Amino acid sequence: MAPRFERHRAAAGPVVQGFSAGGFSVDGTTYPAVLLTPELATCWISPALSKLEPADIAPLLALDPPPEFLILGTGGAMGFPPRTFVAAMDARGIGVEAMDSRAAARTWAMLRAEERWIAAAIMPLLGPVPGT
Repeated sequence: MAPRFERHRAAAGPVVQGFSAGGFSVDGTTYPAVLLTPELATCWISPALSKLEPADIAPLLALDPPPEFLILGTGGAMGFPPRTFVAAMDARGIGVEAMDSRAAARTWAMLRAEERWIAAAIMPLLGPVPGT
């Protein structure tokens, strides 16, 4: 059975309800990869982690105010984003917390329950999204 999450306190925005090999269940919709803001969830055609650039997460960078930090789900295993990506985020005052995508989904649920103003880019669990 796939893990399911419950939010302990009400906070506005998308709720990650669980994940499975097919993707991440957010408010009843399954996304292979997803961008999350405190206000909405959108399907994400993620690049390979090694090719990640700020333009790939443009909707997250458009948040006003900017997010406290970015949760970066790196897929089925922990990986590190390019240094140029991290430097570009630092230049915007946005820290990057990289972790495997399962941990990213759990972290999103916990921090949004605390009403933190964060963003998340969560890559697929089973390799790149087809077509990337």
